[in-house]
Amino acid sequence: MDAVFKTKEGIFNYRVAGVLIHNGCVLLHKDKEDDFWALPGGRVEVTEEASKAVVREFKEEIDVDLLVERLLWSVESFFTHRESSYHEIGFYFKVQGIDKGKLPQQELFFGHEGNKVLIYKWIPLDQLNDYTVEPSFLKEELKDLNSSSKHIVVHD
Repeated sequence: MDAVFKTKEGIFNYRVAGVLIHNGCVLLHKDKEDDFWALPGGRVEVTEEASKAVVREFKEEIDVDLLVERLLWSVESFFTHRESSYHEIGFYFKVQGIDKGKLPQQELFFGHEGNKVLIYKWIPLDQLNDYTVEPSFLKEELKDLNSSSKHIVVHD
């Protein structure tokens, strides 16, 4: 059971995401209905550790086995998506593929989240400003992954 619930005020969501960088590119994904890109990941299940959730999500969606390096950011996000207000708690991890030879090599490919088809793309870090990426803090924070973990609050 996913750690998400709806109230009359909005939706509370507990999410994890992975920062996977390969050959100077970061892996982002989007729903075909959305006009923005985001880091791959998904909802944490009740009683599941966040770091295990990000590994599970990558395996389910694109069949990639990951090693979690470290926590980059804990994030409180407040945003509206498809006419619903969200309060999201997210943990963002630096990850790497266990077998780099098994990482998808094509620039653009597809994965699955339940019945939805997700579009994945390797985007060069130096071209991030050419894309709409959510949450908004990612464009700046992805440029410096060497700093210590941060707690970030975002009102998008």
